[in-house]
Amino acid sequence: MRIEWNTRKDLRAPRDGETTLVLFARDFPPEGDEGDSRLAVAAYRLGWRRMAVYGLKGQRFTGCGFGAATGDVRLDLFGSSGDYVASGMDGMELRIHDSGQDQLGQIMKRGRLVVFGDVGQAFMYGAKGGEVYVMGNAAGRPLINAVGRPRVVINGTCLDYLAESFMAGDPHAGGGFVVLNGIEFDDRGAVREQATPYPGANLFSLASGGALFVRDPHRMLVPEQLNGGEFAELSDADWGLILPYLESNERLFGISIERDLLAVNGERREPREVYRKVKAVRLAVLSKQLPPE
Repeated sequence: MRIEWNTRKDLRAPRDGETTLVLFARDFPPEGDEGDSRLAVAAYRLGWRRMAVYGLKGQRFTGCGFGAATGDVRLDLFGSSGDYVASGMDGMELRIHDSGQDQLGQIMKRGRLVVFGDVGQAFMYGAKGGEVYVMGNAAGRPLINAVGRPRVVINGTCLDYLAESFMAGDPHAGGGFVVLNGIEFDDRGAVREQATPYPGANLFSLASGGALFVRDPHRMLVPEQLNGGEFAELSDADWGLILPYLESNERLFGISIERDLLAVNGERREPREVYRKVKAVRLAVLSKQLPPE
């Protein structure tokens, strides 16, 4: 079934053999009760579980308001989606077939988010969970104040303040983590390293839990960038933890673990030679860095 602005009143429950609702969003307002995001929620309540939204031109809040227990729902977005997409998402799968905007995945709880492009400011602010894959870069302040068990792969890099005040527990006991690959695609679609895995001066600042796994085979990152975290050797258990997510990442974007991520100057390296772990320091250490009262 296909719905657009002029036929929005024709929305109904799916009939036998109908599996996908196609929503042409171009003429819908950017937000509010008449927005395409609210129509998608209404369609879900009527029984639609697979939706393709295209013709987006900045409409906000797509994927919001569906509630819990939405593990059987999938949304595919085409065009220029707006701010707050997938915010508060709790179980569904949402794919953005372009770049995302600001506040993407804010306070996300569960589900799977895939972005075939870059993401904007404050990506996954305060997120509590979810499995997320970003083909490109993130702008500033991604995953600030995230808690619980978000598990995120960013194939590009970030501007600054990645995972500041990250509070995601022990990644080996159900907590969260971020994999930062620091790569990009050339004009022919081949994977290559970026100039630096992370250009900012604040990486994992004031974090109290979780971990970062950064592809940094040339050891370009320095302790002065951490501001509260510390480097640690990548263990076999660490690699076993992130490998399934890198395998999913390979299936989604064609970024090969063996040929792209573990290859350095054309030679295959061991994971511990390529990836570096950044973990939270004990709060007692942080307190020693504070000036006396």
